[in-house]
Amino acid sequence: MTERIGVLGGGSWGTALGILLTNKGYDVTMWLRDKAQAEEINKTRINKKYLPEVVLPQNMEVTNDLEYCISNKNALVLATSTHGIREVLTKARPYIKSRQIIINVSKGIESETLLRISQIVEEFLPENTYVVLSGPSHAEEVAKNMPTTVVSASRDKSAAEYVQELFFTPSFRVYTNPDVVGVELGGALKNIIALGAGISDGLNYGDNTKAALMTRGIIEMARLGERMGANINTFSGLSGIGDLIVTCTSMHSRNRRAGILIGQGMKVDDAIKQIGMVVEGIKTTKSAYNLAKKYNIEMPITSEIYGVLYEGKDVRNSVLNLMVRDKKNELEDIIKYKNDSW
Repeated sequence: MTERIGVLGGGSWGTALGILLTNKGYDVTMWLRDKAQAEEINKTRINKKYLPEVVLPQNMEVTNDLEYCISNKNALVLATSTHGIREVLTKARPYIKSRQIIINVSKGIESETLLRISQIVEEFLPENTYVVLSGPSHAEEVAKNMPTTVVSASRDKSAAEYVQELFFTPSFRVYTNPDVVGVELGGALKNIIALGAGISDGLNYGDNTKAALMTRGIIEMARLGERMGANINTFSGLSGIGDLIVTCTSMHSRNRRAGILIGQGMKVDDAIKQIGMVVEGIKTTKSAYNLAKKYNIEMPITSEIYGVLYEGKDVRNSVLNLMVRDKKNELEDIIKYKNDSW
């Protein structure tokens, strides 16, 4: 039987995954909140705003009708920005059946509640099985069948394996992982470090600086993750260091590009406008900063980026603050292995 998949969200990532699933022979419907945009895509078969270089398959449906997109589907892919998920779930909940698997592909932490996306979904859909798909995966490359590897994480092993099989292709390899907390936090927190990497580039600092930011950044990510119940090993994997590398080094990364503009002296709001799409790392910085205070842990890079974004701190002073912190032994930050059963 052909799998029937609804994709909630028509940004670059939702579009790329919709194309991938359609090309596998599945029945795919993608929902967009903007009716005019949906009509334009149906007419031109191109998502001009988010993925202009890729033509959508003729048999991939695009709609503005949320009920139609959800009805009679085996699984639903949540591909909306983090700050929009609660609104989408509010509208979608009346149509969603408990048997439908929820596959989240968004990366972020809700600013007001500090909840991860799985926790938000559980509020709305406590009976539905949840899977998060994450890893180093720019939509622009996935849509062109460039080799990519990601991870499918769920507390339900069979659901993780279902999503693994659903998305697996010769150019899109999927691993499984039981650590939902770690995979979600890795995907969200790396955007903060990517902002910092972009700021470093905007200041014309070199590879040494970026390497330091990335290496110490993964320590911060793991430190918070460990305190929140994640498996430390997850941060050494695709959704941790893998996603961090690609987001800090690629010009496909909206977070890195925004950071470059900020490093060059542009105001935060102006940088967001110039990027023209959601820059998740900006809101995630605030969430992570507040989580660090809640759990009483040190996240110096995150704290300095928060100061730049929300307190108007000078970026060069923030770099200096990081460099002249108290001397430390690097191994003080190594966190012991935490075992999980699955």
